[in-house]
Amino acid sequence: MTGGRPLTKAERKKYNRAEHERKIRQELAAQHGSELGAFYYWLRIMNIRGTQAYRDGDTQFIRDVALALENVYRRHTG
Repeated sequence: MTGGRPLTKAERKKYNRAEHERKIRQELAAQHGSELGAFYYWLRIMNIRGTQAYRDGDTQFIRDVALALENVYRRHTG
């Protein structure tokens, strides 16, 4: 519920996706530690949503995820 009204189908879908991704991030962080878990999380997101973005022609999303992966990688390689 947001603002006293039920969520629309599109809002529910977005909310459920965000909750699923949050759960994935928490599980990977618990299993591998925060930094490696974040790296695996971004790989997983690229796998899940990157294909959809590629099909839709959304190259900006792919660039953003690639940048996030590079940032985590650079923190470990110095």
